Amino acid sequence: PLQRHAGKLLNAALLLFIVKLGLMAGHSMPQLQKVGWALAFQELGHAFGTMVLALPLALVLGIKREAVGATFSIGRENSLVIIGQKYGMQSAEGRGVLAEYITGTVLGAVFITLLVSVIAPLGIFDPRSLAMGAGMGSGSLMAAALGVITVGMAPEMVKELNAIAAAANLIAGVVGFYFAVFVTLPLCNWLYARLEPVLGRTALARRAPTADDLDPEAAMAEEDETPSFADSMVALLLMVAGITLSNYMGHGVPPQQTLPGVAVMVAIVLAGIALKRVLRRLPLMLFLAVAATLVTIPGGWPLADALATTTDRVQFMSITTTVLALAGFSVARKLPMFRRLGWRIVAVSLTATAGTFIGAAAIAEFFH
Repeated sequence: PLQRHAGKLLNAALLLFIVKLGLMAGHSMPQLQKVGWALAFQELGHAFGTMVLALPLALVLGIKREAVGATFSIGRENSLVIIGQKYGMQSAEGRGVLAEYITGTVLGAVFITLLVSVIAPLGIFDPRSLAMGAGMGSGSLMAAALGVITVGMAPEMVKELNAIAAAANLIAGVVGFYFAVFVTLPLCNWLYARLEPVLGRTALARRAPTADDLDPEAAMAEEDETPSFADSMVALLLMVAGITLSNYMGHGVPPQQTLPGVAVMVAIVLAGIALKRVLRRLPLMLFLAVAATLVTIPGGWPLADALATTTDRVQFMSITTTVLALAGFSVARKLPMFRRLGWRIVAVSLTATAGTFIGAAAIAEFFH
């Protein structure tokens, strides 16, 4: 029962995460406007590279709806938010994206180091293209890839490649959120519906455990994870406490500097929840993302810079830490499912990481 309740609290907690992404997007708008066409289009490679390689593999290995959560993106924090809000973390898609996140966290940096070590010496891609591919929305993956790409290069070149990767990482982390919501997730669902009846009949897929084998509860209707108003308030209070503590312990930001920024984020969430109660069909995730983006666009209105400065004190990872604690607790009873998926979901997750890097580097090379 506690884990089921944690799932409902998680859905409400994710709303603060969405607002933070929107605030970052608005404040970063001037930097995003300065990037070239190669950087602008490399997000296409990040988005489609995962599905082109990883989705067919997942279906051949017999993975069902978990494949959507695991392959529509590389499964970083943004992906957890999107899947958690749309399907719930207790869903098959939620299990898929969480498995992708865990695999990337544990093995991602080592895997991308090995992958780039193989690709870079081939001379297929310009180092600038590889640097763009490294900026896939994950700081650890970007650092690991750059460590290989910049080996033996002049300091000036290293500085240029770091700047390119940082710009690409910003685009993947901010613009990629909107791209995933409106393009890659719908496309992944469309591809799944057409490919699963074909690839799901392969010998490997037929030998894979069924949903009933993996989790007897999977045959039952998915639980309703829609948070009530009381759940939302409890979740927001827990998030405020967790963010304040994490921001202080992990980043040295005192509570008196954290709380004003968190208050702004909570106010946007509460406005969205109140509007949702009036306009039932309001897409809450979209509303929060757009509203948060608009209030911090430089020059958009007089308080934009002040709000950006205030909310910038709330570190992104402080929110991530609190959200992941709830996510881990809410899916703890699904651990037998993860164990049974085993090597198959690991193979799919690493293939998705390879696809996003190679896809972005290929797009960047085309425009280079």
